[in-house]
Amino acid sequence: MRRLFLTLALLLTPIHAFAVNPDEVLADPALEHRARTISAELRCMVCQNQSIDDSNAELARDLRVVVRERLVNGDSDEQVLDYVVSRYGEFVLLKPRLSVKTLALWGAPAALVLVGLIVAFVSARRRAVQPSAKLSADEEARLGKLLDGE
Repeated sequence: MRRLFLTLALLLTPIHAFAVNPDEVLADPALEHRARTISAELRCMVCQNQSIDDSNAELARDLRVVVRERLVNGDSDEQVLDYVVSRYGEFVLLKPRLSVKTLALWGAPAALVLVGLIVAFVSARRRAVQPSAKLSADEEARLGKLLDGE
């Protein structure tokens, strides 16, 4: 029974196929670890919801090679990310950097809801505060005639 359960567990467990090809792996384990960390932060422009570390797309492979080349040439992690962002834009980052654009993007819906609540509150208060206008004697007489059908 245990063997059956173990076999089913192994067969039904998703096994991640790493997209990094053996010819891409760097000889220095520290540089390879940095490259894998950076690759996990970059979006595959073909797959869009995968990192380049997980993607089998040709563009993702090219980006992995570029990341490794930049690291071998002595760039810091931040310099490598800046280089890739300069070529592909902020969209290439799986976790966008905090900037005015991202603040506007994430803050605009909350600001619009807040403005709507303020407008609704002020409008409701004005309606409650305004006294109802009294009709003049002429208006009351005219209204009475209209209601009586004259």
